[in-house]
Amino acid sequence: MLSTCASSIARASARTLSQHRLQASSAAAVSSSHYFKRTVTSKVGDRTAEHAWNKSCYSGMDYTISDDATVFDMVEKLAAYDVGCLVTKDKEGKLSGVVSERDYVTKVALLGESSKDISVKQISTKAANLVMARPYDTVDACMDKMLSRDIRHLPLIDDMGQVVGIISIKDLIKECLDEKEHTLNQLASFAVGEGGHFVM
Repeated sequence: MLSTCASSIARASARTLSQHRLQASSAAAVSSSHYFKRTVTSKVGDRTAEHAWNKSCYSGMDYTISDDATVFDMVEKLAAYDVGCLVTKDKEGKLSGVVSERDYVTKVALLGESSKDISVKQISTKAANLVMARPYDTVDACMDKMLSRDIRHLPLIDDMGQVVGIISIKDLIKECLDEKEHTLNQLASFAVGEGGHFVM
């Protein structure tokens, strides 16, 4: 009788110990999944027109020209700085439009006109018809504006309507590539056990 009771107690103790071990193992696994879950963060979509502007070749030059200047003066400046568009300003120094190499080709060269006899204001796109962006607009939003209107440059204006820069489609593409490179670098680090973030 006593031996039977002792045997039953021993079996019950063994089962209890086994259950405790199983619970402890499960708790450790859950804890590990919380503390050691690695995630890859990406900055895609976070970059703005200002990021593109800061890296643009336009940020290091005078990207404006008087709308009273000749087209020849405009072409000289485009060639000197190796850019494709300039912001035009009126006599008061206010934004009056933009003028591009495309304007020269389609409105002067193809018509056999002399670039020294035509003023910039005669071929420029006027401010009223311009598509513009704010420095805080996202790169994606700027890209959508360009693609929807088939344009390659966007003047940047502040909240007061003053021109503060200009960006090209090339500047936006560079930003997109930088974003993708950032993500790929994080994924590569993740694959070899580096990078990543431990989160709850």
